[in-house]
Amino acid sequence: MSVGRTLAAEARVSGVGLFTARPATVAILPASPGEGWSLSCGAGRVAVTVASLASKPLVPIFERVPPRHTCIDAGNTRLATIEHLVSALAGLGVTDARIACDGPEVPILDGSSEPFVRAILDAGIVERGEVDERVIAEPIRVADADGGGVIDVHPREKPGCSFTYRLSYPPGAPIPAQSASWDGKPETYAKQVSPARTYCLEQEAVQMRALGLFRHLTPRDMLVIGSNGPIENVLRFPDEPARHKLLDLIGDLALATGGTPIRADIVASRSGHALAQEAARRIAAMA
Repeated sequence: MSVGRTLAAEARVSGVGLFTARPATVAILPASPGEGWSLSCGAGRVAVTVASLASKPLVPIFERVPPRHTCIDAGNTRLATIEHLVSALAGLGVTDARIACDGPEVPILDGSSEPFVRAILDAGIVERGEVDERVIAEPIRVADADGGGVIDVHPREKPGCSFTYRLSYPPGAPIPAQSASWDGKPETYAKQVSPARTYCLEQEAVQMRALGLFRHLTPRDMLVIGSNGPIENVLRFPDEPARHKLLDLIGDLALATGGTPIRADIVASRSGHALAQEAARRIAAMA
């Protein structure tokens, strides 16, 4: 058993989208016990789970290249780049929450989940009794076609979860091999995981700007890593890239249950959103 949690009051965060450059305010509201995570869509609501992932990305360019964000389809509307928000919810152990957003994309803010964590903690968290964990009964492995990216989900006897992300680039890349882990505790997530920012390599940033993306941002706004390290910026942790990959993994895999805690030990290597979403589908299918 685990503890059910929701917000004590509404939390609000405003900013602009990473890919759309459009302003938006996201509201995170209290929900009833057992309600899970849901997103408002007109007069109704849709569960924020892997079953509600959009079949097409909000940004057309990602129809031709691997997705760089996670998008929920709410019927007549879609909400993109939700991974940092749901990672904050999962990291803080919030099992029930209602989400509303007045734009097509969750604000990117500083590229981390820390602003969402601060807003949720400022609103307050209340406990609502015990909830069953989603217990992983047998190992799950998902891998890219070339075997480069792998996610292993291992059964765990005791309650709780652990996550490890191992990051490695080809020789000569400006980011050295590194790894980051989370012990499943909210206080560890808030201090050691949530501040880690999304990043890209300099050549990736140049390519994306050529495609019309990121023109509203500079390296001071987002973490861009060149041959000599961060450009016009500094790392918050020596292993910040691995910690952010861990942050994304926590958010994407939480979509398997939409708020219900997962009991498992999870190890990922060189995986991205697409592979994490496939792992979430596999976990959901074990119910």
